[in-house]
Amino acid sequence: MTSPLVFFAIALAGGLGAALRLVVDGLVRSVVSRPGRPRALAGFPVGTAVINVTGSFALGLLTGLAASHGLPREWLLIAGGGLVGGYTTFSTASVETVRLLLEGRWRAGLLNGGGVLVLSVGAALLGLVVGG
Repeated sequence: MTSPLVFFAIALAGGLGAALRLVVDGLVRSVVSRPGRPRALAGFPVGTAVINVTGSFALGLLTGLAASHGLPREWLLIAGGGLVGGYTTFSTASVETVRLLLEGRWRAGLLNGGGVLVLSVGAALLGLVVGG
């Protein structure tokens, strides 16, 4: 059973993760939208991809640290489930993939759906190895 204090910390960390997601997405969009960037990136959800890959690495790292170095369960829940859970966004990635496909941008949709999945799983594995 999770204590009320841990529950509150998870909720607070989730809010911070969501705010961090907004900041990172905005930074990535500003870099990608600069003049001279490839037109192929226009309308491609690069920010969401970066967020999900980096979040997968972070959760893998935290899980590896918890498994091999005794990171307490409560901290894994707060940092992993709260902060990283609030930061990453599978639902947005899914909607953006469907949007690309509905726009007839098959290559971009498949790259977003499949490519980000492969990169995210690879990043999580790398995080587990580094954390272990």
